[in-house]
Amino acid sequence: MIPYATTAEAEAALGRAMTWAEAAWYQYSAAMPDSWLHCHTTFILFVIYTITPLPLVVLEQFAPSIVLPYKLQPRVRLPLAASLRCYMEAACFFPLAVGFQLVSYPAAVKILRTRMGLPLPSVRETIAQLVVYSLMEDYLSYWIHRLLHTQWGYEKIHRVHHEFTAPTGFAMSYSHWAENLFLSIPALAGPVIVPCHITTQWLWFCIRLIEGINTHSGYHFPFSPSKLIPFYGGAEYHDYHHYAGGRSQSNFAPLFTYCDYIYRTDKVS
Repeated sequence: MIPYATTAEAEAALGRAMTWAEAAWYQYSAAMPDSWLHCHTTFILFVIYTITPLPLVVLEQFAPSIVLPYKLQPRVRLPLAASLRCYMEAACFFPLAVGFQLVSYPAAVKILRTRMGLPLPSVRETIAQLVVYSLMEDYLSYWIHRLLHTQWGYEKIHRVHHEFTAPTGFAMSYSHWAENLFLSIPALAGPVIVPCHITTQWLWFCIRLIEGINTHSGYHFPFSPSKLIPFYGGAEYHDYHHYAGGRSQSNFAPLFTYCDYIYRTDKVS
């Protein structure tokens, strides 16, 4: 909760006029408890997870001629019922996450040290933090993913995620509960080590979720980020990993491919 009763008080504390973004943030969050702002994360991610994969699912079912030329495994057509089952089983974790966030809020505040007031971070600060978070998350996720492909890790945990040998966007979060827990650690590691504003935290989790949905989409379009961003794996890179399934010992990278390259586990389908 922002500790200023009026915008004038807030600007006096800042020593300058608020930007339009800061004014909007003040209007939205001034009277809202920090615990509720903290729980916005799960709600935002739930909305993104629900909406982002839908266009491809709908087009594949009702207008396949538009998208099938770009499908990486065109012979595999996931029935609509299977997509819905995938979504429902993965989405059930979101309400549980809200409850966990509320219960864990006091401890999370101490660990994350997230700022929720004014000023808002600059664009430069936000970009720098996002780059750090991406590199850290990639490195840690790479090794956790490799551990999940050991015999025990795969049979007990990771095989759930690999039920989809031709992945779909909804399969991004379709995993064993333990896998969801383990892979949340790399995503949180950056904000823990380099604390940020809650808006940067929301942006980071949104970018990571959208990227994960894209990676699991099963489609490789001409405008794919993998054609523009160096060392970005994208859907084609990760689709091979799902195609290989349990025997796969390559393409573990969640975002960038530098770890696969360094440790010689990169393979192009």
